[in-house]
Amino acid sequence: MALIERLKEEQKIAMKAKDKPRLGTIRLALSAIKQREVDEQITLNDDDIVAILTKMVKQRRDSVAQYESASRQDLADVEKAEITVLEEFMPQPLTEQEVITLIEKAIAETNAANMQDMGQVMGILKPQIQGRADMGKVSGLVRSKLS
Repeated sequence: MALIERLKEEQKIAMKAKDKPRLGTIRLALSAIKQREVDEQITLNDDDIVAILTKMVKQRRDSVAQYESASRQDLADVEKAEITVLEEFMPQPLTEQEVITLIEKAIAETNAANMQDMGQVMGILKPQIQGRADMGKVSGLVRSKLS
């Protein structure tokens, strides 16, 4: 089942269950997807949808950090609940060892020797890792392998 169809199906289930927080989060995701489709006049595939969901999760993690630093645990809890719902629709996260294996494979493919080759390595890694690992951490690992 395509990811968009799964989101729409879960939306129906949340409506029937009268689960308002879950329904609201799914509607936000569907809205973001629809907005991009309308803006760019394209139909998004699952990889594009995962990229949108990844961006939404990252935004919410940033919000949680800001709310917690401002002692607003009530708002942080709402954001954490939204993260939980969004992560259900994302691919299974990679373990650190799997990420390291993919990095080593990409470095071997590109014959990368120094930091100037980092762009090529990241270009190979991004489609494989998108939504499955934190790209900031991956970038740090690649940087440490190349230096």
